[in-house]
Amino acid sequence: MDTWSIKKLAGHCGARLEGVSLTNASKMQLEQMRSALFEHGVIVMPEQHLSPDQHIKLAEFFGEINVNRFFTPVASHPVIAEVRTSPNQAEVIGGTWHTDHSYDAAPAMCSILSAKELPPFGGDTHFASMAAAYRAMSPALQNILKDLRAWHSDSSFATTKQGINPKQGAFRDPVIHPVIIKHPNTGTPCVFVNGDFTINFENWSIEESAPLLSYLYALITKPIFTARVVWEPGMVAIWDNRLVQHYATADYSGYTRLMHRITVSGVPLEGA
Repeated sequence: MDTWSIKKLAGHCGARLEGVSLTNASKMQLEQMRSALFEHGVIVMPEQHLSPDQHIKLAEFFGEINVNRFFTPVASHPVIAEVRTSPNQAEVIGGTWHTDHSYDAAPAMCSILSAKELPPFGGDTHFASMAAAYRAMSPALQNILKDLRAWHSDSSFATTKQGINPKQGAFRDPVIHPVIIKHPNTGTPCVFVNGDFTINFENWSIEESAPLLSYLYALITKPIFTARVVWEPGMVAIWDNRLVQHYATADYSGYTRLMHRITVSGVPLEGA
């Protein structure tokens, strides 16, 4: 039986998997794919061209689907979110560094993005390793952060121009997570803050939190800790929201970009 051919995209995160079709992958091949996800943080699989039903089946391998409460659903398959950028749209969905659903009490385990319509150039997605950022810290900074917790909120969606479509009751109270988390599957320590959804440290004011948070955002997204995914027709990308952040590049003004996304539910996060 064929196994995946796995090639790293960059030094600290990202891998390209080839040689297996997701539409008829065996349990062993799917488990190998999941192991690669936990090792590399983000994996891309070209030339998959998943149908909506196949997309859903793939997501269910990882766990329960978390239906996004801010994006427009695909009409025929409402558990799939439509991530669409129109030619005249000023901003793009995901056009800042973030982790999906960190504003939930149990943040998303992974997100699965399937390319449906791509612009003739641009629209790449960048990923940054929160595990590599932790490893790069001095022991003194790690010690400062290990007992801190931070508040996360979905409030940034209230002012965005990214073309979202919040459902009734979408906005919820802020939630709190450890700043340094232990990955639920591997135990890897990661820095779990992001510029979109993190507000402040517990018992710190927003003003007091801002300098240290800004430093952490800059550390996580240093180019050395990142990988760049160049989308291809039919490509599928899966990323672990506990290991990496991502950023969608808005450099294709005048063209449409359409992706289908499913988010898989995670678990409450524990400190490392």
